[in-house]
Amino acid sequence: MKATLPGVLAMAAIVVASNILVQFLVGDWLTWGAFTYPFAFLVTDVMNRVYGVQAARRVVFAGFVVGVICSLIGTQIEGEFGPYVTLRIALASGAAFLTAQLMDVAIFNRLRAGVWWKAPLASTIVGASLDTAIFFSVAFASQLAFLDPGTDVAWANEQIPLLGFGPAVPLWVSLACADWCVKFALSLVALPPFKAIVTQLSPKLA
Repeated sequence: MKATLPGVLAMAAIVVASNILVQFLVGDWLTWGAFTYPFAFLVTDVMNRVYGVQAARRVVFAGFVVGVICSLIGTQIEGEFGPYVTLRIALASGAAFLTAQLMDVAIFNRLRAGVWWKAPLASTIVGASLDTAIFFSVAFASQLAFLDPGTDVAWANEQIPLLGFGPAVPLWVSLACADWCVKFALSLVALPPFKAIVTQLSPKLA
């Protein structure tokens, strides 16, 4: 447990930072949280590579608990249009995080014996794709309004051109596409830090 403490602290910091930064927009489709959250996959992959599957899962569950606490706090903070965190957003956030991170752990473990970059890249891309799909659909899709009938998500279902220039789709689809693009780009950016951190912690595994 002591060996995984840095991973737990790093995951907690990323989750807390992302929950705060998601309130601040970057352009029309993103928030600053989109640029911090993907590094949760880096933490999970480093822990998996250096300390193994069980250690990585402990870090994931610690991050999930921190995320739940952040969501509970968010439900008590009132913004211009109601609480910062609605029931749908809380459900979406928790389900997306846990499913995506555990999938990342499983895929990484399956591919760990291959070339060094394959496991972190494949696991992060699949996990990030799951995370985006689950979060945005559960939080905003009109088809899932029964999850929280009291929350109005009509704004997220307004039909607009995809990312401002494509075919007409609900706004939340553009938000999801932009979010996924950032996650994909950062999955590539994170490869050198992954290699460097693993080399520092356990040179034999690098």
